[in-house]
Amino acid sequence: MDTTVLKWIERVRHELQPLNEKILNHPYLQALNAGRIERERLRIFAVQQSYIIGSDLRSVAQIVARASSEGSREFFLELLEGERAALKALELFSAGVAAAPGTPVSDEPLPGAFAYCAFVAWLSLYASEAEFAGALLINLPVWGANCGRMADALRSRYGFSEAEVAFFTMFASAPAGFEERAAMVITQGLAHGVAQTKIRQAASLLQGYELLFWDTMAQASRLTTSK
Repeated sequence: MDTTVLKWIERVRHELQPLNEKILNHPYLQALNAGRIERERLRIFAVQQSYIIGSDLRSVAQIVARASSEGSREFFLELLEGERAALKALELFSAGVAAAPGTPVSDEPLPGAFAYCAFVAWLSLYASEAEFAGALLINLPVWGANCGRMADALRSRYGFSEAEVAFFTMFASAPAGFEERAAMVITQGLAHGVAQTKIRQAASLLQGYELLFWDTMAQASRLTTSK
């Protein structure tokens, strides 16, 4: 593995750190940790994630079909299997919030939440494999950290079981070697002329849509956000 690519990825992470900090310290997570989100409104999160994961499954399948090398195909196939497992685990969380008392919440997709997977779909159709892998390499550790915090809060504050929070715990840590395999896809892309600026731009946009997702969750849960 070319260590210069890993060092460049770390520079991109550093450049995007202010944006990532907004995601990692989001008011939604703070409210959840304090038990201030009504249990029935947790269903909003489950509903929106069902749309996102359902869309991401198709997007990753699309990039698998476009893969230009065996290594790239294997990397994206691993992502595809992860999405399938996530969708299965989400069913348990959805069941845990389906019977919550209180005002019913809408089952419609929220534009601010759906924007994330809409951009992932765009990446799968129009971007290079390196841009797709680079965006996820920056995004997934941040998403995973938030999922880990959500799992802790859902167990301690809301009494969810381990099975019911499996959706969150499976994202909390990346599979072994994930970063190295993603960096390999990026290295191949750079060798074939993909510009570093394109990869960074994809990562920056995806993080912007990630923040929009959390803002939307807060707003739908009747919280206020400060950007």
